[in-house]
Amino acid sequence: MESSRLPRFKRAAVVVPIKLTERDGEIIRLVHRNRFLRSSHIVSLIGGSPQQLLRRLKLLYHHGFLERPRAQLDYYHQGGSHHMVYGLGNKGASLLKRENGVTARPLPWSEKNRSVSRLYIEHALLVSDFMVALELGCRKTSGVRLLTGDGRTCRPHPFKWRVQVNGRLKLGVVPDLVFALDASNQHGSINRSFFFLEVDRGTMPVIRKSLVQSSFYRKLLAYEATWAKGLHRSQFGFHRFRVLTVTTSAARVKSLVDACSQLKSGHGLFLFCDQATLKQHGDILTMRWITGRHGETGGILD
Repeated sequence: MESSRLPRFKRAAVVVPIKLTERDGEIIRLVHRNRFLRSSHIVSLIGGSPQQLLRRLKLLYHHGFLERPRAQLDYYHQGGSHHMVYGLGNKGASLLKRENGVTARPLPWSEKNRSVSRLYIEHALLVSDFMVALELGCRKTSGVRLLTGDGRTCRPHPFKWRVQVNGRLKLGVVPDLVFALDASNQHGSINRSFFFLEVDRGTMPVIRKSLVQSSFYRKLLAYEATWAKGLHRSQFGFHRFRVLTVTTSAARVKSLVDACSQLKSGHGLFLFCDQATLKQHGDILTMRWITGRHGETGGILD
C-alpha cells in the first residue's frame, strides 16, 4: 500500500527496500533494448498479474533502476488515463554493465532519459509499438525468431552510413531500427532476412524540389542507392534487406508509394503500412503490406 502513494515524477526519499529478481532483470533489459516502453508494453511482454507488475515498475523507478521521462507530464495535463512511459535509470545501466562483465561507473542515463522532448518520446514509442507487436508475433509463430541490436545479432551498435546518389550528392542514412528474422523452412534450414525500419509521423515532406532539403523521397533514394551499390553486403554483411515504413494514415501510404514509384529501380525493397491497419490486423508477420509497386502487396516473410 505504501508504494501506491509514491509521487509519479519525483523519487521518494523513503521507499520500501527492493531485492532484484530475475523478472526485474528482464524488465530492465527490455526497457534498455527499446529505449522507451509504456507500462502496457511491459505487461504484454512479461505477462503475469498486471497490477503486481505495475507496482514493481513503480518500485524500480523509485529505486533508480528505471526512469520516467518528465515530458509525458503533457499527457497527464490533458486528462484521462495514460500508461506510464519508462526509460533506463542509472542503476539499471550499471546492472547491465555488470552483467556484461564491465566495471560499472556513473552514467547519465537518468538525466538523459528524464530530459528528452515530447516529440522524441512520441517517435520512440511508435518504434516500440512496432517492435513489441513484432516480438509478440514471433512468440506465437513457430519457426520464426527475432534478432535485435542488443548483442544477439551481428552488429549491436547503431547503423548509419553515407551513400552517393545521382553521381555527386552524398546522403546519410540512419534507420529508426535494424532487426533480423530467422525463419525455418520445411527442410529445417534457416533463412535470415534483415530489415530497416522507418517510422514516419507524417511531418516530413514527401518530395521537395531539391535533394539538399530533407524529404522522405530522399530516404528512398538513399536506400535504393545502398542496394544498387551493394553497401549492405560490403559494410554490414547482409545478403539482402527490405525497408519497412509505418506511417500515420492510408492517404500518407499512398503518397509514399507514389514517391517510391519515381525511383528507377529497387521498388521491391519497400513495404508500407499505416498504424490503423497494423493495429486492426494485429499480426505483423501475416498481414499484407503495400509494396513500392502500385497495386502489389507482400508479407515480410515472403
